[in-house]
Amino acid sequence: MNENKGQWSTKLGFILSSAGAAIGLGAIWKLPYVTGMSGGGAFFLLFVIFTLLIGLPMLISEFIIGRGTQKEAVSAYKKLLPNSIWVWIGRLGVVGCFLLLSFYSVIGGWITIYATKAVAGNAITPNLDAGSLFGEVTGSASITIIGLVIFTLFNVLVVSLGIQNGIERANKFMMPLLFIFFIILVVRGLTLPGAMEGVTFFLKPDFSLITFDSILYALGQAFFALAVGFSCMVTYSSYLKKDVSLPNSAGSVVLMNIFVSLLAGLAIFPVVFSFGLEPTEGPGLLFVVLPTVFQQLPFGELFFAIFLLLFLFATLTSSFSLYEIIVAAFEEKFPHARKKITWLLGVIVAIVAIPAALSSSLLAGFHIFDRTIFDATDFLVSNIMLPLGNLCIALFIMYKVDRQFVKKEFLMGSQLSNTWFKLWQALMYMVVPIVIIVVMFFLITKSNG
Repeated sequence: MNENKGQWSTKLGFILSSAGAAIGLGAIWKLPYVTGMSGGGAFFLLFVIFTLLIGLPMLISEFIIGRGTQKEAVSAYKKLLPNSIWVWIGRLGVVGCFLLLSFYSVIGGWITIYATKAVAGNAITPNLDAGSLFGEVTGSASITIIGLVIFTLFNVLVVSLGIQNGIERANKFMMPLLFIFFIILVVRGLTLPGAMEGVTFFLKPDFSLITFDSILYALGQAFFALAVGFSCMVTYSSYLKKDVSLPNSAGSVVLMNIFVSLLAGLAIFPVVFSFGLEPTEGPGLLFVVLPTVFQQLPFGELFFAIFLLLFLFATLTSSFSLYEIIVAAFEEKFPHARKKITWLLGVIVAIVAIPAALSSSLLAGFHIFDRTIFDATDFLVSNIMLPLGNLCIALFIMYKVDRQFVKKEFLMGSQLSNTWFKLWQALMYMVVPIVIIVVMFFLITKSNG
């Protein structure tokens, strides 16, 4: 291993950081509104099943590649299969993370502005018009740019400090707070009159509400909820010691992700039903509906501030992993220049993200294939590059990597029997690639339709 290469100081630090990478907008923003629009409890149950049967095997695959090679994403594929086209999986991940950051940082900027307003006591006012406030934040060029810069600065400051002193330390602080904040919100929501109706909607499966589209949405959500596909977890696991069980660590990350998704639903749906609102509000649920609800609660401003800080923490812990895969790829070539690489990357990301940040203001009329710059970048990354990355990783580890190497890394550091390895192998051979292709086809055709 490169003597300059960092390592996680503890297994807990790795698990919290990996969970932080996975727990982001997908778990806290997307899952609740997709659940609301797709049948409630039945959809959530399908999401859990698909996460265990599809997302978990893919997460283990990235862990095997990263820990097995002790290399960041690009070099890992190069080490396993030198002078081959497969190295482009890592390069696809680096480019994908960069493009993802170009609009993810915009959303992070919105959340930063909202959180700042909430902490200052300006997010909820007596005559609050949540829709107008959201339009004011997203429709102002200056506000969105300021939010983008502040969010980028947070990332640069943490990632530039390295694995142990930066990312691991930040996650050890943010992740426990995230759980504490969530539990506070869940307890508050469950004490409201009519809250149990929301709990029933979220947890009691009614399969009559499930459609074919709902099933495919659950499949897609299971993939995207675990940060797999862009080799972020290849890079994260490359900093892992050899005595750590990869399946056990992946299982811990998956269970934490499911638990946070559960808390998100329990924090949101009881409140929504208590105030007689529709759970099918879509993406505006968090920025438009919830502020209106919190406004009517005792100490609503405090609880809304807690919610937004939670949301900000989750967004940051995910963006750390996006920065790290890019920084690590360049640090491999320039091992003593981590801080310079990180600051330069932050500047470039902020500049490249400006068009997406202006998609609701100065560049609102500029479209690419009938989409704003923000939406077009989101479509390219989420519907094409991410599923393609998952498919390539699945094919690579099952058909190109030495079987004994894969088996050794799977079983190393654990007491698992060979049966578990065969089960994982069967899922990766016969289930995962087919599901990825179906999801990818669905996402592309639905978006174009």
